[in-house]
Amino acid sequence: MTTINGPLEEKATAVTGDALQDTLVDLIDLSLTAKQAHWNLVGKRFRSIHLQLDELVSAARGYTDQVAERAAALGVNPDGTAGTVAANSQVPQFDAGWLSDDGVVAHLVAVYQGVIARMRERIATTGDTDVVTQDLFISLTAELEKECWMLQAER
Repeated sequence: MTTINGPLEEKATAVTGDALQDTLVDLIDLSLTAKQAHWNLVGKRFRSIHLQLDELVSAARGYTDQVAERAAALGVNPDGTAGTVAANSQVPQFDAGWLSDDGVVAHLVAVYQGVIARMRERIATTGDTDVVTQDLFISLTAELEKECWMLQAER
């Protein structure tokens, strides 16, 4: 079996790897949460929000791939399994059933704000361990903040 050896020292790899793994979990669950809303959305703004949710899901999935590939490049095994995501996610879930358009927007704004707050903490953490990962986190956070702004404009 081949092992991937990354460029960082062991301690930096551990800290950065944890930040990447936590981000991976956040982003996977963000995409699942937005897709759940997409399927169960009702209301006067159904069509526009339904389409916006697909955009959010697609973006989150793309971010997920970037984060997982960065982890792999550092020699850290990314774990996006359902069990890991379920056990470690901090993303608040929707209630079962139909979801009003206003409720979806309000819930997703709160979800995005939580993910963004955790991303900003990870930006600070990785500044000491790996500036390349920090740069990735900065660019992803900028996109998440833009998406959050666009959701807030729906209120």
